[in-house]
Amino acid sequence: MKYKNLFIDLDDTLWDTYHNNKECLEELYIDYHFDRYYTSFETFFDIYMPHNLELWAKYRRNEIDRQTLILERFRYVTRPLGIEDPAAVLKINHDFLQRTTTKTRLVPGAIEILEYLRPSYRMFILSNGFREVQFKKLANTGLSPYFEKVILSEDAGIQKPHKKIFDFALKNTNSRRTETLMIGDSWEADIVGAYDSKIDQLWLNPENLTPQGFTPTYTVHTLEEIKDIL
Repeated sequence: MKYKNLFIDLDDTLWDTYHNNKECLEELYIDYHFDRYYTSFETFFDIYMPHNLELWAKYRRNEIDRQTLILERFRYVTRPLGIEDPAAVLKINHDFLQRTTTKTRLVPGAIEILEYLRPSYRMFILSNGFREVQFKKLANTGLSPYFEKVILSEDAGIQKPHKKIFDFALKNTNSRRTETLMIGDSWEADIVGAYDSKIDQLWLNPENLTPQGFTPTYTVHTLEEIKDIL
């Protein structure tokens, strides 16, 4: 068996971030009366989401810090409603994060593939997500027992795709680089990061995107397909 250790991303690899977060955002839209400015939730969502993704990309590149991310992603969409005060905006963000921890929708096949992998591999979460929500998400979805350890970017002091977080994860899980496989959905954070760190990669690519610059070690469109590889 070539691999002994699996580093697995959480958001949109196992936990269905897109749909869970969209559900939380719709709750906020109603509870905070965002319809005072936005004509529909979809209008609000179509403005929030690209801006949020752009901020996360800057966070991964270490161009902004965590506080800027969590403040600016909501201030961008609450400013038209007259909500700009940092304390008020951060309260909305805190509410959003707490709601996300209660959502349990998983990527199709998540539990099944973890059950399949557990007897043969040591498994670790490797995530850029925030500590106060990632552990609750894992617990509330029943994912926690499958993983020996959770490695977060807050532990390493830097985010995926930077090599330092992968080196940190290898050291803190007592894993050899040549015996480790990174499984994730994000081309930039998971696949490029692992490739640059000389760790083999398995790209969960449900949208059949085209790889840029190199071909990952493995590509699957569903979690079920991992059984054909491992």
